[in-house]
Amino acid sequence: MQISVPITSTNQLPDKYGKYAEGSDMLDGNPVRSFPITITGAPADTQSFAVSLTDDDAIPVAGFTWIHWTAANIPAALTEIPEDASRVLAGQFVQGRNSNASKFVGSSNPNVYQRYTGPTPPDKTHVYTLTVYAVDTELPLHEGFWLNELKHTLNGHVLAQSTLDLPSRS
Repeated sequence: MQISVPITSTNQLPDKYGKYAEGSDMLDGNPVRSFPITITGAPADTQSFAVSLTDDDAIPVAGFTWIHWTAANIPAALTEIPEDASRVLAGQFVQGRNSNASKFVGSSNPNVYQRYTGPTPPDKTHVYTLTVYAVDTELPLHEGFWLNELKHTLNGHVLAQSTLDLPSRS
């Protein structure tokens, strides 16, 4: 299985999906337009997809890996996850909490902490890790799940997975 997303000529995530997003794609200071994801070569018995987007380069800044997006039960037929799916297709799959849900960071808006929030590297270019899982079932997750819950429920159900590193400028 392979995944792809649009990148710039300098091999970075386009600005519109991160800290340089236009005003209509910002919410409470956070970029909220998710990037499109193309999935090819998924196993024939795939029932759904799950997604995680994390930033390990945040560890020196925040003290932990920053979670930008988790999603599950994306229909297997949706091999072209469209741009802005986190908002436009909300309710058609389940989305988990990102790091904005932390009591240490704090956002009270579920449209921020329970959807995609894009890269906003404060210190230098960060590399964001996108992982897409082909899953043999729908997972028993509800809106607002945590990344660890996703990982636990994936156990024994992953048919294939693909990871892509996406740099985004500060």
